[in-house]
Amino acid sequence: MKIIQTIVELQTVLTSKKNAGKSIGFVPTMGALHQGHISLVKKMIAENDVSVVSIFVNPTQFNDPNDLLQYPRTLEADCALLQQAGNPIVFAPSVEEIYPEPDTRQFGFGRLETVMEGQFRPGHFNGVAQVVSRLFDIVQPDRAYFGEKDFQQVAIIRALVKQLHLPVTIIACPIVREADGLALSSRNARLTAGQRKSAVAISRTLFESREKKARLPVAALKQEVIEQINAVPELHVEYFDLVDRETLQSVNHWSDAAQVVGCIAVYDGEVRLIDNLGY
Repeated sequence: MKIIQTIVELQTVLTSKKNAGKSIGFVPTMGALHQGHISLVKKMIAENDVSVVSIFVNPTQFNDPNDLLQYPRTLEADCALLQQAGNPIVFAPSVEEIYPEPDTRQFGFGRLETVMEGQFRPGHFNGVAQVVSRLFDIVQPDRAYFGEKDFQQVAIIRALVKQLHLPVTIIACPIVREADGLALSSRNARLTAGQRKSAVAISRTLFESREKKARLPVAALKQEVIEQINAVPELHVEYFDLVDRETLQSVNHWSDAAQVVGCIAVYDGEVRLIDNLGY
């Protein structure tokens, strides 16, 4: 598998494909790939003539330097997985290649960025917008694929595309889960055996709570979910909210939104895990 590390080389390859009328699909990742990523890659390959996967741990979206330091980097294993999935073009640039100068751009997404992840990870979505807009500018994809596990991030990226008038279609793909229900995440690799056992309580509690929607008001269901997860050793809920799928704003009554989504962030020891579920 050929790994492209420079923008000039990647654009040389892609420009010739574009000029030949080929469609370009793109999956941006931070590596440490798992079957959730691979589901995006397979969909991309099926729907486009040319497929690109970027592997780049973006420093500007980490508000915790220690989290950036500990984020897993597994390029060789990632490339082996991608080769099995259909052998897309791999773009694995250095930080200096993406940011030859510090990126000082400031993006604004209104109420979309002030809740949930935006509240607890200040600056995170500005960093996401910086790197995604930069990668879109480099790759010039027709379609870009993102996992719905990062539910709020998908909303932010859709807003970014609209704000910058970018000619790219954003395609959100369903969460991929382990057999026991745990949402696949690169961070799962950092869990100890005991923490991994505890982690399944997150998705289990969400699925169980969805069955209680008919008999519990919003506030009571939120409290019950938080209490049940916090009762599990190693787990501590940072936030759990029931929000309007479109606006991401909290709902007070089930009738407040056409579709309600439950979004959660939980610390399992020192590892931060997120998940979401439609209600």
